Amino acid sequence: MTTPLKILAINGSERDGNTSDVLRHAAAVAAARGVEWETVDLRNIEMSRCGPCGDCNDRPVPCALEDGVPGVIRKMVAADGIVFAAPVHGFGTASLMQTFIERAGVGYLRFDRPLSNKVAGVISVARRYSAGEVWAQLTVNALLNRMIVVGSGFPATVHALHRGDALKDDEGLTNVTRLIDRMTDMMELLDEHRALTGRDNLLAAREVNERIGLALNETAPPAADGAVVDGAPADASDLLTARELTDDVWARQ
Repeated sequence: MTTPLKILAINGSERDGNTSDVLRHAAAVAAARGVEWETVDLRNIEMSRCGPCGDCNDRPVPCALEDGVPGVIRKMVAADGIVFAAPVHGFGTASLMQTFIERAGVGYLRFDRPLSNKVAGVISVARRYSAGEVWAQLTVNALLNRMIVVGSGFPATVHALHRGDALKDDEGLTNVTRLIDRMTDMMELLDEHRALTGRDNLLAAREVNERIGLALNETAPPAADGAVVDGAPADASDLLTARELTDDVWARQ
């Protein structure tokens, strides 16, 4: 390895509580393996909810809302692994994480899947109920973005109610440790493969946007010259990626 591997954690909790405690535990596990760790607390990010424009599925350019979401996505693109961590609120994913995956996914990531082949991990924190449902939702989101999800035994679900309870869930923390260790194993394996082959694109993504060609797409993205042929761009290579389209948008904070 020429540079240290890095895991970025996305914390979807509204407070510095049990989810943060679990991520601090995870960070210590990563540090023991020589992996850099950074946590993005969504509660500290300026993040608007999806607006009333309603054109997310048709527009060929990233979201027009100006806030901190593009900056978080840049960090995700630069990382080797990403951990999605959220508490269960109202039997579902906490609203901050839900807002983020909506804004990030439809507004930015769907264009060229820049998280492809990055290693993903998921942690859910719950008093008792719906930990598995939230874990499953975030895992499916990682798979949608063509990330690599490595099995690590039992899901990394941690049970807690009052502040500090998460650190008492020995089995839950053991599962978190296994998750981070397995993520690190895979990141090291991928890094070794890159060094041996000189190839960065380890698993070909084939089409960059799985929506292209679907009959339900009402508006096809325009080709480079603005023309649309038979309801689709004249050439798939004419599609501009999110990063190529709007460097100014990606620079917004």
